[in-house]
Amino acid sequence: MPKQIVLLLLVLLAGQSFAQNYKGAFSRLLKEKDTAAQWQLLQHWQQADPTNAELFVAYFNYYFHASRQEMVRLSETGNKNSSLAITDSTGAQVGYLTDDFGYDSAMLDKAFHYIDKGINTYTTRLDMRLGKIYALGQIENYERFTNEIVTAIEMSNQLKSQWTWADNKKVKDPEKFFLSTVQDYVVQLYNAGDDQLDRMRTIAQTVLKYYPKHVESLSNLAITYGLQGEYDKALQSLLQAEKLMPRDVIVLNNIATMYERKGDKLNAIKYFELTAKLGDKEIRNEAVKKLKELKN
Repeated sequence: MPKQIVLLLLVLLAGQSFAQNYKGAFSRLLKEKDTAAQWQLLQHWQQADPTNAELFVAYFNYYFHASRQEMVRLSETGNKNSSLAITDSTGAQVGYLTDDFGYDSAMLDKAFHYIDKGINTYTTRLDMRLGKIYALGQIENYERFTNEIVTAIEMSNQLKSQWTWADNKKVKDPEKFFLSTVQDYVVQLYNAGDDQLDRMRTIAQTVLKYYPKHVESLSNLAITYGLQGEYDKALQSLLQAEKLMPRDVIVLNNIATMYERKGDKLNAIKYFELTAKLGDKEIRNEAVKKLKELKN
């Protein structure tokens, strides 16, 4: 989902009246990577319509793309991006020149400056908020990433999920779309490593504050506790999720796993049996393996 979001953000260029020409032209120049022409167009657009919502998005895209810098890095081990192996006088490989990239902080600051202006001016524009969150995830600034997600959740509550997208068009099924996107970002944090568990917990708790029946967040909260060995707290959230969705296989499997780790074999068997009964072939096979281990 995050990849889809940035693509959408890059083409938020379908406007009305004369602004449509600017948006269409900027979209084309962005694809062509003609930065000089992009800058010229932005200056003309700024003079013609300085508070246009899509202008803020265009500036954000211009500076965010300009901030990305490709580089070559010397590393001790190779990977799929390695372009050249370095050998010593004996022919032994001693390192690799690896393609990599970074971000220019000054350009990033300008990108965030413009998207913040857009967000503050057009508070219902979800695309702007998600674009900023996506960018923070790309630069792996997970503290700001998390803070922006929390702010968006709180704003969603204030707006009663009445979000808009490009050209102030209403988002279809906004609550479902918003919470689904937040879940994608939580998965991103999970994949970033165990040091992100507290941030995952913060997001889950914030979602549950306003959407107490959100099963995915109850499960996320449980995962953060379970991975830190707090199995009773994990089970408290998971059993609540089970009441809401008693046939959710992921919830049932997580309950079984928490009971197993806690040493409660009887309940672990009970929930692995439910998982095997309701899950697809892959999940069923894994549950059956667990049941054989527990019953031996």
